[in-house]
Amino acid sequence: MEPEKRILVTGGAGFIGSAVVRLLIRESPHRVCNVDKLTYAGHPESVEEAASDPRYRLVRADVADPGAMEAAVAACRPDAVVHLAAESHVDRSIDGPAAFVRTNILGTYTLLEAVRAYWETLDPGRRAAFRFLHISTDEVYGSLGPDGCFRETTPYDPRSPYSASKAASDHLVMA
Repeated sequence: MEPEKRILVTGGAGFIGSAVVRLLIRESPHRVCNVDKLTYAGHPESVEEAASDPRYRLVRADVADPGAMEAAVAACRPDAVVHLAAESHVDRSIDGPAAFVRTNILGTYTLLEAVRAYWETLDPGRRAAFRFLHISTDEVYGSLGPDGCFRETTPYDPRSPYSASKAASDHLVMA
């Protein structure tokens, strides 16, 4: 059995994030710290299966709040971060793009800064093993016709505030 790790998951009460949380609790020895703002897309019921496990912890916080992210990272002391928190849905982004800029761009930046400050405190072995996994969307590549597929080498071509904000967050993480 692999050694226990501490994994911080952002957006872990959302559709995909909750599946990640449930899988980690069900199939691994790891501790999971779920950081979620619990907006319209995040529901505690989605992770109810994990909630009674002593390896699970829910932290209600906004990824765009620097103090909250510093506190969450300090409390969770992660070995890895799985960043899923995001505003999504193209139509919502057209109706209200500011929320997408705040969460997807500023939130990713804020989380990166909190994690970088924490990472700098780690000993060299833990630093080398540390991972930050950022989850994006195929929407950053634009529209796909009836045939073909996107590849990692496909140029970015965002077509909505949602996809533009996710493309920006991708670039922040890569930088």
